[in-house]
Amino acid sequence: MTDRLDKPALGILFICVGVIAISVNDLLIKWLSGGYPLHEMVFARSAIGLIFTFGFVMMEGGPRILRTRTPLLHALRGLLVVLANMTFYAAVAVLPLGQATALFFVAPLFITLLSIPLLGEKVGALRLSAVLVGLLGVIVMQQPWEAEPSGNRGVLLLPVVAALFYALMQVLTRRLGLTTRASALAVYTQGTFLVVSMTFYLVAGDGRFAEGLTDESLIFLLRAWHWPAPEDWPVFIGLGLCSGLVGYCLSAAYRLADAATIAPFEYVGLPLAILWGWLTFGEWPTPATWAGCALIIGAGLFVFLREQIRAAPAPGRRTRWGRR
Repeated sequence: MTDRLDKPALGILFICVGVIAISVNDLLIKWLSGGYPLHEMVFARSAIGLIFTFGFVMMEGGPRILRTRTPLLHALRGLLVVLANMTFYAAVAVLPLGQATALFFVAPLFITLLSIPLLGEKVGALRLSAVLVGLLGVIVMQQPWEAEPSGNRGVLLLPVVAALFYALMQVLTRRLGLTTRASALAVYTQGTFLVVSMTFYLVAGDGRFAEGLTDESLIFLLRAWHWPAPEDWPVFIGLGLCSGLVGYCLSAAYRLADAATIAPFEYVGLPLAILWGWLTFGEWPTPATWAGCALIIGAGLFVFLREQIRAAPAPGRRTRWGRR
């Protein structure tokens, strides 16, 4: 087996670029959500994104790097990506962009926790305490004490469910990345999106399952396909470009560094989502959302700083292995 990669600075750069692309992707999805079904957008962005992704494949060694001895694990990873996307974007169609993104940002906390049993990474008591603080932030935004919440309870849970799927996917990426190039991981992901979206089209592409529905999330998932309007084509192309960047950059990031080190940098997407929501849709977070954001970001920054302190060699220490 290939030795574990350890290039945290490069991994952080890739995760930041990937998260910026994700934030733009989310904005474009919400922009189109009133007129197109989610699976049509997924198909278009994956088909276009696959073209860009093959460019990365050629840079990293050509088609030969697509061969794998673990096709089932790659299929599982692709399915987790699809589930994470479907559940999150079903929420984005209804919730303010900043609120949905803030709730989704429990994902890095899940990654930190899952990296313990699934990757054997060591996480100390202080970082575990920070994770609990971040989870408290999610509870604050969910406001379970409110008899009449600002949004449907089920919709409010969708970003959190998406976060769990996403965390499982990224932990699996870390394991598969020991022997698989980032561009190959991205191709497998795009391929899974294409298969799932085409299946949606064959089963529900005529919109018959959306008839009579009142839930906006379900309508977004099940409405009929139709050919994009000319003015929407640049948006679809932008989705494809973002998809290619996201697939490659996130796969590269989790190959190059420990999941617990990379995960906190995904919080870059939170202020970006709030900015896009305010500039584009006139959405402004509620006080509860601001409070939850503060707890989550604070917990994430603490986790990162603690990781840096742990990695720094202490005076007189012969090795950096172990955790205080």
